[in-house]
Amino acid sequence: MVGLRVFTNCSTIESHGGRGVFYSRRDDGPYYRWSYYENRDEWQAGRVLPSRISQRELLMMTWKTVPERLQRSIIEHYED
Repeated sequence: MVGLRVFTNCSTIESHGGRGVFYSRRDDGPYYRWSYYENRDEWQAGRVLPSRISQRELLMMTWKTVPERLQRSIIEHYED
């Protein structure tokens, strides 16, 4: 997917549902925070307000290091 980037927070270790938290952004669009919900067995995204995130805190991930189920959720999210 062109222009899609996935990040983790490099200044604070974040987790939810026993898994790491990720962020995504496509081109110059909004940031989304991805959290795993164990009771639903799925990744869910929430839009992040620009004032709540610092680009200096984000470390870009390679697509290969992103969990496979999260990859599918991100692709579905941006295809809609």
